[in-house]
Amino acid sequence: MSPLKRHLGNSGNWGAWRLTATSAATGGLAAFGQAPWELWPLSMAGIALCYGLFSHALELKRAALTGWASGTGYFLVSLAWIVEPFLVDASRHGWMAPFALGLLCSGLALFWAISFALARVFGGGMAWAGAFAVGEWLRSWAFTGFPWAQTGHSLIDTSALYWASWVGSLGLSMIMVVSSMGLWYLISGRKALGSSVLAGFFAIMILGRFFELEAISDDSGPLVRLVQPNAPQHEKWDPDKAHVFYQRQMAFTRAFATADRPDLVVWPELSVPLPLSRSAKVLEAISEASGNARVVLGIGRKDDGKYYNSLVHMDGKGDLRDIYDKSHLVPFGEYVPFANFFGRFGVYGFTAEIDSGYSAGSGSRLIEMGELGMALPLICYEGVFARDIARVPGRADFLLLITNDAWFGDISGPYQHLAQARVRSAEFGLPMVRVANTGISAMIDARGRVLASLPLGEANWIDARLPDPLPPTIYSRAGDVPIISLALFLMGIALRRKQVKASGNQ
Repeated sequence: MSPLKRHLGNSGNWGAWRLTATSAATGGLAAFGQAPWELWPLSMAGIALCYGLFSHALELKRAALTGWASGTGYFLVSLAWIVEPFLVDASRHGWMAPFALGLLCSGLALFWAISFALARVFGGGMAWAGAFAVGEWLRSWAFTGFPWAQTGHSLIDTSALYWASWVGSLGLSMIMVVSSMGLWYLISGRKALGSSVLAGFFAIMILGRFFELEAISDDSGPLVRLVQPNAPQHEKWDPDKAHVFYQRQMAFTRAFATADRPDLVVWPELSVPLPLSRSAKVLEAISEASGNARVVLGIGRKDDGKYYNSLVHMDGKGDLRDIYDKSHLVPFGEYVPFANFFGRFGVYGFTAEIDSGYSAGSGSRLIEMGELGMALPLICYEGVFARDIARVPGRADFLLLITNDAWFGDISGPYQHLAQARVRSAEFGLPMVRVANTGISAMIDARGRVLASLPLGEANWIDARLPDPLPPTIYSRAGDVPIISLALFLMGIALRRKQVKASGNQ
């Protein structure tokens, strides 16, 4: 028996504080698989230790406590960037930062607590992997959903990303959890079982490397210019600075350093400092600067007393062809739920200057972009939700995401947001044009590979060819249904084994 197995073997007798602290530490270790660290072996080791603690938490309450503490540690590390938006205007919002981080992380950890408790009810073992997947799925839906920092995201920068086209982000999470269980089996003395599970994991990685080499045309598609102004959030709307960032974008748009002029120029989210109703001359100037290319940019607009975070598309003649309003808004960022109630406590969100925030658009849809094909527009937070992409009628030729990641700081948030963009492309077999205010702007192919990019914190532009899409993926057709079905099946098998064992002991 290994020293680690002996040590954790006594965890069933630990006091609540020792169990909580150790569980939080193992969860924090697991978070280092997330971007920008992308140390998936540490993630596997941390989750393996979480499973080891769970396996010795035989009482339901202890299992739930282990899950909650592990989840809290995991989210505290992976979502530490959540304090950054509150520090943009520290005098106004800074006091909320520690409360936001603590409440969010401990709240999200409840899904881990539910998963650990369900696994204990169903008998442990394989039920843990199934219950974990169910918990991650619930987290992506409950209270509008927050599927950020799923355990499977630690595999995005590996060849396992290929399998997202089959099983999605949730399936990657199950691969990580099951493989972590295999690691625990290996270090706890069940060498045959552990070695078999880990061999399966490395087979998945090797096969993913083989299949992802499928050639995807990226050298003859339309030329797209990604414009990244790098406007710090605390200066973005400063009247003395806004025109500087606007002129910077205009200069990047006019820069015809390449032999070919772009077919499409893309500016990031809310990149025009005027509302749409007062921007006719500005839009005309942008179109002229683009050399009569198609232009997509982010802008705010007001309609019937409501404010919208919008994406507009202008054709090569400068005519406004389409307006898309963001439909999946950020709670407490772009709008405040129960605004009257929270207003009593001084909680107004980051958009209090426009009453209670933005209004949601009518929903995700495709926009027609001529020779570029059909685009599925996404604004910032919307790129996190695979379900919003899946429910759009018809099939896009590419994903078009504009964002302002200046809110997320420069440590981990923007990198994690880019990682999620990559997994969206892999899930649906669609290339993505991703343009961010401060970075990371990127051209992503239909396998989720970054073909060209601008680094975080750099003001610049880059031209890149839009790759071809792949045929519809299995995930785009089936969604999360196969993985949830497998999870429930594993839980059912575990419960049946528990019942048989109980009857045999009577």
